[in-house]
Amino acid sequence: MLVYWLLFLIPLCAVLVPGRLPPRPAAGAWWMVGLLFVLVAGLRHEVGGDWYNYLGHFEESSRYGFLYALEQGDPGYHGLNWLVDRLGGSIYHVNLVCAAIFMCGTVVFCRRQPRPWLALLVAVPYLVIVVGMGYSRQAVAVGFTLIGLVALGDHRTRAFVVWIALGALFHKSAVLLLPIAALAASRNRALRFLLVALITALLYYLLLADSTEALWENYVEAQYHSEGGLVRVLMNSVPAVLMLLWGKKLVPDPTQRKLWMLIAWLALACLPLISLASTAVDRVALYLIPLQLFVFSRMPGLMRKDTGGRTFLTLSVVAYYAAVEFVWLNFADHAQYWLPYRMMPPW
Repeated sequence: MLVYWLLFLIPLCAVLVPGRLPPRPAAGAWWMVGLLFVLVAGLRHEVGGDWYNYLGHFEESSRYGFLYALEQGDPGYHGLNWLVDRLGGSIYHVNLVCAAIFMCGTVVFCRRQPRPWLALLVAVPYLVIVVGMGYSRQAVAVGFTLIGLVALGDHRTRAFVVWIALGALFHKSAVLLLPIAALAASRNRALRFLLVALITALLYYLLLADSTEALWENYVEAQYHSEGGLVRVLMNSVPAVLMLLWGKKLVPDPTQRKLWMLIAWLALACLPLISLASTAVDRVALYLIPLQLFVFSRMPGLMRKDTGGRTFLTLSVVAYYAAVEFVWLNFADHAQYWLPYRMMPPW
């Protein structure tokens, strides 16, 4: 358990210690922290609820050819397993690659926020520990999504589409985010809508068409229940409400505000749907977690002229996410699969 609190303590120290480093040392500090997070997530041993499922995927890759691997669901992940196996690697090397992509996206996204270390602190309890160390395939998709959202915030729609397409190779559910690009467009909206619609249709045909019926049966008709799904959807709903209430103060740029308002509405739309298909909604809601990083890293800015008020809001965010990590580690039904933390054996 101490390892997980160490991950929380690192950004906490950066949040609480005043002063800023020059650009180069700051970038170095970020990538050193990112490397530490990659090693903790990538070298974990028997940690995460799906550990043995992923181990089974890797062992299976040694028995089949490359084309067979690509024909499986999520070809990017299975292709990576095949490549690592042929190079003489192990499941730990696969996890290191997945963790590196995930943390690269996390660092890029956090560093674009007004209080980057606070954004990373917000990410630790669930996005890093649970998603990054539990859902290897979707963690990669989320990593690419985070980079894509930065691109979309910079009005680079095509780059967003490319990043989401890469994410969909590792977890096909990422395709569901593509319409956001069309809905958030402010210039040449009709052309962008048409382009995104065509690309979405193409990716749907390539990645989802053959498995739509199975996904519907498994996630909806089978009525699988995702433990804690409602809690996670509610966690996204809190910043969604804050965004809708104080969007103009939190995000002065109207184009970027439009994008995150849309994501806020999507987060709230998950609430009534969670009772219909909790697992499916819970999986989609993972892509909306960046809303938490985006909003809460901006909350202290609501008190622009009140230093005491900014400090209070910052400490409130810290306390809230410290409570989230404490509750999850001590009371979550699946926390047993993360505890104790174990690293790759030295042999």
